[in-house]
Amino acid sequence: MKIVCISDTHEKHREVDLPGGDVLIHAGDFTFAGGLKPTMDFLDWFESRPFKHKIFVCGNHDFFFEQGRKVSLLEGRGFHYLMNSGVRLEERITLWGSPFTPEFMNWAFMERREKIGSIWEQIPGDLDVLITHGPPFGILDRTLSGMNVGCKALLETVKFRKPRIHLFGHIHEGYGRIEKNGTVFVNASLCDPGYRLSNKPVIVDLSPIPNGEVL
Repeated sequence: MKIVCISDTHEKHREVDLPGGDVLIHAGDFTFAGGLKPTMDFLDWFESRPFKHKIFVCGNHDFFFEQGRKVSLLEGRGFHYLMNSGVRLEERITLWGSPFTPEFMNWAFMERREKIGSIWEQIPGDLDVLITHGPPFGILDRTLSGMNVGCKALLETVKFRKPRIHLFGHIHEGYGRIEKNGTVFVNASLCDPGYRLSNKPVIVDLSPIPNGEVL
């Protein structure tokens, strides 16, 4: 199963050249400030993409959803919106997603570092794909100033839960992909630190497990 990973498109989604795949996942920050018009434009564009499954979480720029005005926009749509929640695709692919990041200034979906662990405790085990807007500490989270700004509590949970794929964005300069301890980590930020659309979607293939099934 081919998963196409994107994040941090900041209203430039219609300029993205998407490769083909089975699942499209957006890890948040599809707007600049969560306005109604750009939010609706993203939802319409996202729903129209030719993928069998489409899943997204919000990011710290996506204020519209933080304000709880989402229900009527999502009814009957052809995608999954994850808010500290999960979904199972084709009775075999398990995904769980959250928009939250450690508190920094006055952005959307922020939680204090000493409390954010209670959110990560909800992450299930035996997970194929974990989607969080922000990175775990020390993994594709280094800023231009050389600081690692990911979440330490998230890192500890990921070490314990061991998802097959952990997809995130948030730190634009951390774009890339690495594998550690059996988990493929993907920072799929398409905008660079100057908010220029300069990176490409990241493709991850979920490989067969030993009994021959594809998870």
